[in-house]
Amino acid sequence: MKFVKSCMLLAFLCVSFFSQANDEAAVKEKLTMLLGLEVDTIADAPVEGLLQVSTDRGLYYVSKDGQYLVHGRIFNIDEGMKNETEEALSEMRLQGIAELKSSAITYKAKNEKHVITVFTDITCGYCRKLHREMGELNDLGITVQYFAFPRAGLSGKSYGDMVSVWCAENPQKALTDAKSGDQVKSARCDNKVAEQYLLGQKVGVNGTPNIILPDGSVIPGYQPAQAIAQTLQELN
Repeated sequence: MKFVKSCMLLAFLCVSFFSQANDEAAVKEKLTMLLGLEVDTIADAPVEGLLQVSTDRGLYYVSKDGQYLVHGRIFNIDEGMKNETEEALSEMRLQGIAELKSSAITYKAKNEKHVITVFTDITCGYCRKLHREMGELNDLGITVQYFAFPRAGLSGKSYGDMVSVWCAENPQKALTDAKSGDQVKSARCDNKVAEQYLLGQKVGVNGTPNIILPDGSVIPGYQPAQAIAQTLQELN
């Protein structure tokens, strides 16, 4: 009898697994064919009846039959209004940063206490303002690693200029010069500028500077060096 029950349970689990897999495949195909979204992962959402779908243009929730799409935040009331969506995005940010870390342009603090990742554009006024505080940030023990986020996309002049910066003989100096308004010297090489930009789109970057903290949370704009240091201290 136990053997029969075990077989029945196994059969039920197999049917459930393949049914869910088929549902997810159908949802993926629908999002790709009708909406042009490139689906990376599909998982159960915190809300029953919804799937959490990571795409090249952000995080979405989709009904399991693929009929409804939700773009918004899910808060868990029973856990003190925990932002479930932001927690998922934080994990995605940290994973993406880890994968592309070697391609960042980094200004390392001598006595490093914290590392922040900044999605930046060389033509952005507030990005330039933040960069002028690099010495102060480093003195405060904050290492800054830059990811490229050309706001005009991958076909504009800014993208080509940022490729040249990332391919320069001295990328740190080239980025500082570019943010000072100097003409960018053309250069080409194997680079990850496009991948960095696409990561930004995937994790919700819609403006620069976009500052990612060590826990994956975000400061969505310019903050003075001292304010960033205070936020990092509170995070610890």
